[in-house]
Amino acid sequence: MRLDGIHHVTCITGDAPANVDFYTGVLGLRLVKKTVNQDDPTVYHLFYADEKGSSGSDITFFEYPGSAPGRAGAGMAHTVVWRVGSADALDFWAERLGVARDGKTVTFSDPEGLQHQIVLTKAPDEPLIADHPEIPRELALRGFEGVRAYARDSERRAAPFYDQLGFEPAANRWETRGDSRGGWIEFEAAPDQSGIPGAGTVHHVAWASTMEDEERWRERVAAAGGRPTDVIDRFWFRSIYFREPNGVLFEIATLGPGFATDEDPAHLGETLILPPAFEHLRAQVEPILTPLPNPRESWSRTS
Repeated sequence: MRLDGIHHVTCITGDAPANVDFYTGVLGLRLVKKTVNQDDPTVYHLFYADEKGSSGSDITFFEYPGSAPGRAGAGMAHTVVWRVGSADALDFWAERLGVARDGKTVTFSDPEGLQHQIVLTKAPDEPLIADHPEIPRELALRGFEGVRAYARDSERRAAPFYDQLGFEPAANRWETRGDSRGGWIEFEAAPDQSGIPGAGTVHHVAWASTMEDEERWRERVAAAGGRPTDVIDRFWFRSIYFREPNGVLFEIATLGPGFATDEDPAHLGETLILPPAFEHLRAQVEPILTPLPNPRESWSRTS
């Protein structure tokens, strides 16, 4: 039983319209679900991914309008690492983002300061690509490679924890590979300043599990010394949450049912979708959410 790499990475934004512009317009991802935070349905939960809304490519954001900028510190993930398949792709992204290429890496930040890296990889996993009129498919982002985080002084406790969850050690990195994908988390020394949650920071990192293994993962996390929540039904997937020994908030989320459960795959993310258990709140929450256009509405439809 192995985790299938990263399922999604959830972050915080204070400006949903600018967030949509950057992640769809610049990075070329598809907005695949426009919904609400199920723990606080007064705010958005926006999901960006490949064309199918696949786990492994899914970066998500809670919008707290006007949220002050945050700062990553000990026990927080600070960088989202993406894959591309060629040196030409690295050159393309360096030019598109207006940054310098450093060997096999392009590093940049989003408008709120969340750091990203694009790396050249020969991973055997299926490329998870979104369509965009300005980005050739062979140069597009291909899904997650890993995440980078700041460590606490807990290495002796972290090693047995990750070992019991089936991660493999590699220098400062812990890697996992399941039947479909692989991914990793890498730790480095934390800055002197403490972390502050806010816009431009990572809220949690989710790892992928099959539906049938979710309860077994909960038992394994508990046996490793974690304190997992009960399995929570998020409608599009099921989840457990816990903190690993450094303090990074982890989720284990299932590979399905998926975002097409309640939307036509051709029209993912175009309208506000509420899970059935939240539909009765629509009249209350819809008027207070920031209006967002369909980011693909302006695309040319000429053949």
